Amino acid sequence: MQEHVTYWTGLADRRIAIVFGPVLDPKGTWGVAIVQVEDEDELHTILTNDPAAKAGVLTNEIYPMGPNTVVRK
Repeated sequence: MQEHVTYWTGLADRRIAIVFGPVLDPKGTWGVAIVQVEDEDELHTILTNDPAAKAGVLTNEIYPMGPNTVVRK
């Protein structure tokens, strides 16, 4: 998982990952990431190259943000 965190920290440093980290759900910990990408192909490449995904220790669900999403300035 340390390689996973290092990978996502690199994405944050490159301003691709806007925010990422664990969600402390009482039913079990899981992670969330909000990213800014050009298209779905770029997102799939990012997720495929994640060391935790390569190791088979996580799965991903993708949900796009709606057109009325508000972003702070």
